[in-house]
Amino acid sequence: MIQGIIKSAPEIEFMRESGRLLAQVFTMLDDIVKEGISTLEVNSQVENYIRKQLNARPASLGQYGYQFCLNSSINEVVCHGMPSANKKLSAKDIVNFDITLEKNGFIADSSKMYLMSQTSPIAKKLVKTTYEAMWAGIREVKPGATLGDIGAAVQAVAEKQGYSIVKEYCGHGIGKEMHEEPQILHYGKRGRGPELKAGMTFTIEPMVNQGKAKTKTKKDGWTVVTADKKLSAQWEHTILVTQNGFEVLTLRPEESHLIHSN
Repeated sequence: MIQGIIKSAPEIEFMRESGRLLAQVFTMLDDIVKEGISTLEVNSQVENYIRKQLNARPASLGQYGYQFCLNSSINEVVCHGMPSANKKLSAKDIVNFDITLEKNGFIADSSKMYLMSQTSPIAKKLVKTTYEAMWAGIREVKPGATLGDIGAAVQAVAEKQGYSIVKEYCGHGIGKEMHEEPQILHYGKRGRGPELKAGMTFTIEPMVNQGKAKTKTKKDGWTVVTADKKLSAQWEHTILVTQNGFEVLTLRPEESHLIHSN
């Protein structure tokens, strides 16, 4: 079985720093993500903030030939939405901003959903359920648990509400490289797959569809959308396996109440 890279104590400290800085990016975003702003403007402000305010590097820029520092996925876009000056947020939109940051050679990865002022109750429920599914997966993390435990927990929350889990895209190990082993599936069976070990770092980032799980990729080669054009939502955090549980390295201030002793 493929295991993740175990980080040393100094490496974990670097990961913590990258995660802490990335959480600050989303705090900044909270003030600028409003109706009427273009996703390209959000991209520009994020790049400027990461480089000039945090003295860090937007890790997605140039990765695999990608030309932006974030993904902006609106409504039926599942993931990898490309920022554009022509894509301005409207009153009913939901949008996911997925951002990576590198500091001291180590990368953190996180995403957050934003809801505009007239987002429908149906869309709000999808976003809320996806968030709860991510946290259900996070709370399974501890030494001796399996990757299947994470996937099963995520899947149960989403499917209980009648939603579907996107299976083509998954979480991943992360550290010096953006994508390391192991793959973190958001579906599965308890007790299956590799065991988690203290020092592993990886993302949990479920993509949950309002309708069917099937997706398709647009002609730009990046943008993934739901095949039935129904809504999709995603949340993501970078997680550390501790000696007795988990640490959310990209935890945002408004989430501190969700952390219990573990």
